[in-house]
Amino acid sequence: MSKRFGGRYSPDAAPDAPAPVARPHPVGARVNLLFVLPFAFAIRAFFNDPAGLALNLAAFGVLMLAAWLTREGVLAQAAYEARKVARRPAIPRKIFASVLTGAGLGLAAVTGGVAAALIFAILGAVLHFGAFGPDPLRDKGMEGIDTFQSDRAARALEEAETYLSEMSSSIRRSNDRALVQRVETFGANIRQLFRVIENDPRRLNTARRYLGIYLIGARDATVKFADLYARSRDDGARAEYETLLDDLESRFALRREALLADDRTELDIEIEVLRERLEREGLRPSA
Repeated sequence: MSKRFGGRYSPDAAPDAPAPVARPHPVGARVNLLFVLPFAFAIRAFFNDPAGLALNLAAFGVLMLAAWLTREGVLAQAAYEARKVARRPAIPRKIFASVLTGAGLGLAAVTGGVAAALIFAILGAVLHFGAFGPDPLRDKGMEGIDTFQSDRAARALEEAETYLSEMSSSIRRSNDRALVQRVETFGANIRQLFRVIENDPRRLNTARRYLGIYLIGARDATVKFADLYARSRDDGARAEYETLLDDLESRFALRREALLADDRTELDIEIEVLRERLEREGLRPSA
């Protein structure tokens, strides 16, 4: 029996989600430099008396901790700014890093006197704060959103991210660079739906099956396909797998558009269509 083509290039296929815009990594040269500079104190320590050795090694340790906190704070702020709805970081890492930078420089300068240590400590803290700024100190876009709902959505999205990560790990067993890239692109497009739910956690209920049953089905299909393709290099299985990814991708795009339009009728129809597709493929997980 002939089978209607339903891939991304079919006439009635849903439009692909916009390609994600490449952004520079938030951890740049300034942050990386913070991990290099403390080694000057580690080297200097071995050319001092025992007291100087201890002070310089202590300064090295404190400054490395400050560098790590700075990096984590920069990453946390980047994640905060990338979302319309976000909680402030639980720990003000960059502020703590400013204090520790001042403390580390003060320790290294103690041998020059208390006044010199205070000057270096204050200058170090002020310059670090001026270079990296404070952490976000307020929640963003949380007005009118129940904390329980936002926590529930965060847990569901974290679980969905694990399914995408497992897909990426599994497809690497196929030893096919094009397939690895295809799954990465699939994950980037699927995360467009994640952002919609992050921006409005109240939409979680209408998308929960997409984040659960359909991503579980995609993960299980990827595991089975990767093992099969690594052994047999079956082009037919590859074509079917890529068609499944295309189908899922287009359905997730439709779901995202339906959520944005708040069209519950279209949403329910698309859920049923995709459920039938997964059942035909034998990918629906057992209860």
